[in-house]
Amino acid sequence: MNKPIDARLMQPAEAFANYLKNAAARIDVGAEARAHDDGARVGISRPHESAQLHVAGEATYIDDIPELTGTLHCALGLSPVANGRLTGMSLDALRALPGVVAVLSAADIPGTNDCGSIVHDDPILCSGDIRYLGQPVFAVIAETRDIARRVAARAKDVLTIEAAPPVLTPQQAHAKGQYVLPPMHLERATHEGGAKAAIAKAPHRLQSTFEVGGQEQFYLEGQISYAIPKEGGAMHVHCSTQHPSEMQHLVAHALRLHANEVHVECRRMGGGFGGKESQSGLFACVAAIAAHTLQRPVKLRLDRDDDFLITGRRHCFWYEYEVGYDDEGRILGAEISMVSRAGHSADLSGPVMTRAMCHFDNAYWLPDVSMHGYSGKTNTQSNTAFRGFGGPQGAIAIENILDTVARALGRDPLDVRRLNFYGKTERNVTPYDQVVTDNIIEELVTQLETSSDYRARRAATAAFNAASPVLKRGLALAPLKFGISFNVKHFNQAGALVHVYTDGSILVNHGATEMGQGVNTKVAQVVAHELGVSFESVRVTATDTTKVANTSATAASTGADLNGKAAQDAARQIRERLAACAAERHGGDAAAVQFANDKVVVNGRTLDFCTLVAEAYMDRVQLWSDGFYATPGLSWNKETMKGRPFYYFAYGAAVSEVVVDTLTGEWKLLRADILHDAGRSLNPAVDIGQVEGAFIQGMGWLTTEELMWHPQSGKLTTHAPSTYKIPTANDCPPVFNVQLYEGDNFEDSIHRSKAVGEPPLLLPFSVFYAIRDAISSAGDHKVDPPLRAPATSEAILNAITAVQASAA
Repeated sequence: MNKPIDARLMQPAEAFANYLKNAAARIDVGAEARAHDDGARVGISRPHESAQLHVAGEATYIDDIPELTGTLHCALGLSPVANGRLTGMSLDALRALPGVVAVLSAADIPGTNDCGSIVHDDPILCSGDIRYLGQPVFAVIAETRDIARRVAARAKDVLTIEAAPPVLTPQQAHAKGQYVLPPMHLERATHEGGAKAAIAKAPHRLQSTFEVGGQEQFYLEGQISYAIPKEGGAMHVHCSTQHPSEMQHLVAHALRLHANEVHVECRRMGGGFGGKESQSGLFACVAAIAAHTLQRPVKLRLDRDDDFLITGRRHCFWYEYEVGYDDEGRILGAEISMVSRAGHSADLSGPVMTRAMCHFDNAYWLPDVSMHGYSGKTNTQSNTAFRGFGGPQGAIAIENILDTVARALGRDPLDVRRLNFYGKTERNVTPYDQVVTDNIIEELVTQLETSSDYRARRAATAAFNAASPVLKRGLALAPLKFGISFNVKHFNQAGALVHVYTDGSILVNHGATEMGQGVNTKVAQVVAHELGVSFESVRVTATDTTKVANTSATAASTGADLNGKAAQDAARQIRERLAACAAERHGGDAAAVQFANDKVVVNGRTLDFCTLVAEAYMDRVQLWSDGFYATPGLSWNKETMKGRPFYYFAYGAAVSEVVVDTLTGEWKLLRADILHDAGRSLNPAVDIGQVEGAFIQGMGWLTTEELMWHPQSGKLTTHAPSTYKIPTANDCPPVFNVQLYEGDNFEDSIHRSKAVGEPPLLLPFSVFYAIRDAISSAGDHKVDPPLRAPATSEAILNAITAVQASAA
């Protein structure tokens, strides 16, 4: 057998240590001092605002909040079957157990038994139809969490259910015509007859299927809510959620309260990734219902197994497509059906499918295209938002098509991809009619192609494979174009409050939630920059529905875009009032007053910022302000699926090199080179960290994270870390080169930056297609590998076997 892999791969701990060292070096401790030349507080690499608290273990999460005297604990009784009818419950037997205070069912909900995000089809507790194995049926409230969990685990002993066979896969749901929402269709015809005619006339045709699995969010902090009754029947809920305003509405409806009687608060989450956008609602509602019923504080914290069994995740997709292309690989027409596993209810499946269809084009001009989206209704957990929100599932389909086309023509996949890129002034309109005005994909890919030494490495990979019968290397470059904005227009708004105190310190509250992504850090930088003060002068407080109302979810990568603009608006109003006060007291023009480095220059005089603040207070100047921002220029017709759903596009590309063992299906990522577009980055260190995290998370989705349901019972069998494998530190490549593309946002975003949460999750497409390239080499690149995602070692070995058999 050949020598397995480069020797550097035998020191994963050393490689990771070097990675951490390089990451630490990116936090430029001198940047703040050097920025004093121009007073800049944005565009600076600085640590996360809670970094020291995280490291010291002092950062407060929901479960760290000191419990009030009398706090009770809740656990959920789950359905033991996936489909059927609940015909009886013997809950009195559980109520009589020691330590149990109450056992609540759907009949005990004062208001609406629904926690649906858009469509009201998602019960808080089951009231008749059993929809999936793991569905909450009743809630046990006990003196301790251990008692509550032990009693709830006896659900199968007290429930009477008439079971029925479950529908588990999107293919099964599609065959039955069983959907949570009406099918969607998006078409664009630039020639007579549209996609079908273009495909029929094309020199070459491709017809195939493909499938990609779902993905568990695997946030480190599980779902948790702590509900505290208040005077007058009001309710205070501490909730680990990306959408406090939605939690406020759901709890209010469940308790028959007005929104002003429900207070939802979230200081920080231990990760969210979309899994706490809508799906924290069930747990907030159950905790609040129990607290309201018993008039005692109630905490509901799931363990990991129950979290997996109850909550949804990234939608898996199944595709059926037909494509026509020319002799060079140019796509002439494409028709595709996308079928998702939506689960038992609509949740966010509609917007996810919309975004998937709007990202099928990725970075490519598709002249005639017809897309059909089906959200399959299955007896599984209701799938929901996950980083990328359908965009990755849409874009990977066209990447798979182009990879296959290149192999069929014997061309380098990069050359075929480049041939299909959007143009600058022509071939620059998306299938949904948005003009791509900010296209930088050609420049970005060319820069990465050069910096990664792509062409020479392609030749080196071919030479390695020619001499290596067992170990095969693969190399791939994958680009991305990702639209930024909620694809529901009215969600694209945000508010903020900025308070300046008489000592010059500043307090900020905004509508975004902090889940480790650094939105509070960026917003604080924006406010510090606007008022010309040090970053340390600004403190951001918990997201709170009593401070900023009617907020949108922190999702779709819009947190810093929307809330940064809103906070900037509030801070600018205060600065203008302070400037007017300074000019009135010290003379000169208010427009000429300068704020920088904690100083204010007015009419030739220099004052400390805090001195001017004190003067303004004495002059009865308002030292606090609200700010608001609404993204301009957006439009969307959900019936025709046309308009301008995105304010701008973010771009990026990655080159990945892998080695695959053809005898076992094992593989290793040897090197990754990434160039990502963050516009004029607000905080390069935070943004690079987001790119790295998204890359590894997306790599897990496409390679190791496999979800499996028992085909008869419908039980999710991969419901713990023992059976569900997320990437670890050792999966990081020993050579991991990440750079931000230099260039401003074409649109007037906050300081011309770009969102960087979701787009880079598409970068690890390059890993999947590098694995596909390595498998293909086992058949001398004459057979298209039938590789599904996730490309587990089993899937890789199956694909290798098929390639070798076809090539023989």
